[in-house]
Amino acid sequence: MEPETFPDELVDALVGVQRLLRRRLRPQVAPQLRGAEIELLRLVVAQPGIRISDAARDLHLASNSVSTLVNQLSRQGYLSRETDPADRRAARLLPTPAATARLDEWRRRRAELVRGTVARLDGPDRDALRAAVPALRNLADRLREETEER
Repeated sequence: MEPETFPDELVDALVGVQRLLRRRLRPQVAPQLRGAEIELLRLVVAQPGIRISDAARDLHLASNSVSTLVNQLSRQGYLSRETDPADRRAARLLPTPAATARLDEWRRRRAELVRGTVARLDGPDRDALRAAVPALRNLADRLREETEER
């Protein structure tokens, strides 16, 4: 792989894997959620009580976009809102048990799919993927830091 093409090839591979995982898993879980809805659910489960403005910042979305997602997920029974005691005008987002169960099921199915697929790769490819995980986490951390500095 040429140094000039490496960034594009890396991103294409990562996006391709993510897209294929979603396509393979979507039919197994109903109702189907879009990527942004799943990302918001993951964030709220990880940070119960997060405010919409903070969720928008963390997801790099406009607040009105997150509000729309919150409304959709609330109607589906995945999120609830409570008034922020520190600012009565703001809402804090909380996951419902259905949201937690949904994400747990998604993670279980995703792990099962990846585990089975990786097991069918040859040993050197499995080792290369295992060795790449820390570097990919560092890459994500750097991208996050650079985004937050802006």
